[in-house]
Parts: sequence; structure tokens; C-alpha cells
Amino acid sequence: MFGKLKASLGIGAAKVDTILNSMSVFQGETLRGTVHIQGGDVEQQIDAINLKLCTEVKVESENGASYQDFVIGTLKAVQPFVIQPNETKQVPFELKLDDETPITALNAYKNQCHVWLETTLDIDFAVDPSDRDHVEVKPLGCAAKVITAIEQAGFGMVKADVEKGYLRGNTFSSRSGFYQEIEFRNNGFINKKEIELSFILNGNTMHCLAEVDRSFGGRGDQYISFDLPVNASDDQVRSAVSRILSI
Repeated sequence: MFGKLKASLGIGAAKVDTILNSMSVFQGETLRGTVHIQGGDVEQQIDAINLKLCTEVKVESENGASYQDFVIGTLKAVQPFVIQPNETKQVPFELKLDDETPITALNAYKNQCHVWLETTLDIDFAVDPSDRDHVEVKPLGCAAKVITAIEQAGFGMVKADVEKGYLRGNTFSSRSGFYQEIEFRNNGFINKKEIELSFILNGNTMHCLAEVDRSFGGRGDQYISFDLPVNASDDQVRSAVSRILSI
């Protein structure tokens, strides 16, 4: 009885450790790994293994900006089971990234984009053991080409973050409840310009929305959206990016 009481407080209880096959994936790919469970000092019932793919979103309000965790996707790995003292179990899993999962592999001066997988054992009347693993999300080829083309035009990537809300372009709307903004600035004096770029992956299509702010000229913020196939050619990317740069 004393052992069960200690386990309910997290002392000598089962432990969980998630091992990913790869900590680095591309947009839209599938995370694969194994949940390792080590039994504690007493027998315990595990009601579920819950996996949550999360990011951190910026929330704007009258009181300023704050940050909160946002669950992108979930997976319940197994049905209830009992783990004996010191027993080990391994449970493989697969979790496809939501298409709108933010890109984290960005060379921004201030990169505030984070994605992680949180694993929790659901145990009645106990402190639920948990594990957190950060995931690097790399841009697909067409998104990487767009970023490179903007940088080659003299713009530096200064900031990237994830904001709560929705985006709408001419041919698309976001669905997840958050969107990523990647901010670029050039060093021009007369033609100083800032570009905020967002990607929305949808299957084999990469939707893009760009907000262009010119410090001089008095034209205010202007928006342009376009679509690219995920296997877009260099010419297709150059043509799309030229529309952004011409504003």
C-alpha cells in the first residue's frame, strides 16, 4: 500500500522515454519512433499513451503579447494495459505532421518557432509521467527556394514566429488556427522594404502569402499571394518571387 501511495506521488512510478527515429523531418512528413516505458516499484495500470505535437503561438491582446502552447495534432498509441514492477515495454508509433506545422529550421536572427512532441502516460490517481522531444521541421524544396531567392535579392531573415489566427489568400485559407510569419528586411536607404512571408502547405501545393511594407513611398502594406507545386522549378520560383520584389 505504501508503495502505491509513493507511486501516486510520482516516487518509484513508471517512467516514459520517447525515442524518435529522426529528430529532423520535412514539412508534411511522418514522425516515427518508439515509446519506452519502464515499470516502477509497483504494478500500475496505464490507461493510455498520449502523444501531442505542439508549437508555441504568439497571442496579441489589449494588454500586449503573450505566448501559449498550441496542440497541432494528437495520437493515442495503445489501449489500457498493466505494467509490472521493473517491466519494460516498447510501443512503436507513427504521427503524420499536420501540413501547417511551422518550419523551425530557419536561419533567422530571432527564431521563435518551436515544435515538440510531448508523451504522457495516463495513470489513474497518479502524477502522469511525461517526456518532451523537440523536432526540427525543415522546409520543402519549393519553400526553401523561395526563401533563398528573397535572401539573394538582398534581404536578411531577421525574425520568425508563430501567431494565433488564420490567413487568407486569393486561392486558400489556413485551417489550423495559427500561422507562421518569416520576416525579411533589406538594407536599402531609399528603397527600404520589409517582407513578411507565410507558407501554407496543402498536399502537393505550397500556398504563399507575402506582406510587403515599404518605409518610403507612402503606399502602406501590400499583400500578394501565389501558389507553387511542391516540386516547383527554379523558373517558377523566380517568377513568383519577382512579383514580391516588384512591389
